[in-house]
Amino acid sequence: MKCNTVIFDLDGTLLNTLEDLMDSVNYALDRFEMPERTLEEIRHFVGNGVERLMELSVPGGKENPAFGEVFSCFKEYYLVHCNDKTGPYPHIMDLLKELHDRGYKLAIVSNKYMNAVKELNDLYFSKFITVAIGESAGIRKKPAPDTVMEAMKELGARKEDCIYVGDSEVDHMTAVNSGLRCISCLWGFRTKEELLAAGAEKNIFVTDPMQILDVLQEEET
Repeated sequence: MKCNTVIFDLDGTLLNTLEDLMDSVNYALDRFEMPERTLEEIRHFVGNGVERLMELSVPGGKENPAFGEVFSCFKEYYLVHCNDKTGPYPHIMDLLKELHDRGYKLAIVSNKYMNAVKELNDLYFSKFITVAIGESAGIRKKPAPDTVMEAMKELGARKEDCIYVGDSEVDHMTAVNSGLRCISCLWGFRTKEELLAAGAEKNIFVTDPMQILDVLQEEET
């Protein structure tokens, strides 16, 4: 089936954001004299939006009386520092340029809040990607299909023309709930074993971004 639209996850797929997320979490935790989290803990906490990230990071989660203040502190800090150590994974820019040059429609959908998604897209990908959807009022987070459907609407794309690219079990379920085929990238925040355990055995697994071109090329022949 020929595909003309590729919808990407952001964190762990296009951008390695893990260290900036960890630093922002730990800044907020430290401000409230709470124990810091390791990079490995943050890796397992991400994927369901920053509120869930902080819920897992704060002792006692949302039941902690200080949760709201800690969460606000995190958001304020991350908005300023979301690009301190963040950058595209190797070969991502080459992939996006090639897809753009071949005429593919491209979009980002993320559980990160909207302002951060748009800022990061503007910094890195706006030459190739014009549609970037993040968490906002009225649009359910992934794995609900809302962000994907909004991206397809803005791109003028049909479901049968799209393929989804992500790195996590949340992305796998987002693709399932959206009725899209899924490419799972293994340079991100989850291992192949973790993805298989989440039921992603029918996904296409890639270890380098440029392999996505091969997948799409096979569909054109």
